[in-house]
Amino acid sequence: MKIAVVDYGMGNLRSVIKKINKIGFHPVLSSDADEIITCEKLILPGVGHFEKGMRNLRSLGLIDVIRTFALAEKKPLLGICLGMQMLTDFSEEGDVAGLGFIRARTSKFKFSGNSLRVPHMGWNTIQITGRHAILNGVPENELFYFAHSYHVKCESSENEIAKTHYGLEFSSIIADGNIVGVQFHPEKSHEWGELLIKNFCEM
Repeated sequence: MKIAVVDYGMGNLRSVIKKINKIGFHPVLSSDADEIITCEKLILPGVGHFEKGMRNLRSLGLIDVIRTFALAEKKPLLGICLGMQMLTDFSEEGDVAGLGFIRARTSKFKFSGNSLRVPHMGWNTIQITGRHAILNGVPENELFYFAHSYHVKCESSENEIAKTHYGLEFSSIIADGNIVGVQFHPEKSHEWGELLIKNFCEM
């Protein structure tokens, strides 16, 4: 089975590759549209600025191939951190449109005073709110590792599979069938993050 990890210059790619290899799968790191479309699963990781991420995908000619992969061919797609945010309709980070795969908006954390720091960084729990194969065997209220300054809110509760509280409630796992996004970093989240990646690879 061929699993593509999209290389679009937005960080944390090697740690994702390392974790997938540990699980027993052998992904390819690629920015080549012709190679990516032949794969059976696709992971869109990322750390950094939303507008730059979308611009990089566009300049590499990858937006259309990702749309075909996920929407036309209905093959599994996992977005991680920035990759999840780019699945949404729009982000305040750069005021630009995302891929629009899931009806949701990405907004900056805004807290009055100094009670909570931005970015939200460190371990936090997820509250499971929906059912999806990505969560098979993952218990309620387990800890995952977060590092983000922007958060996602779904328009429909049907697309929110898990939520997390950090000053406010935000969507920490979103999904629409074969398309899934996680705001945390499963590759840094020990056994439950590893199980989540394994679940995706076996979807």
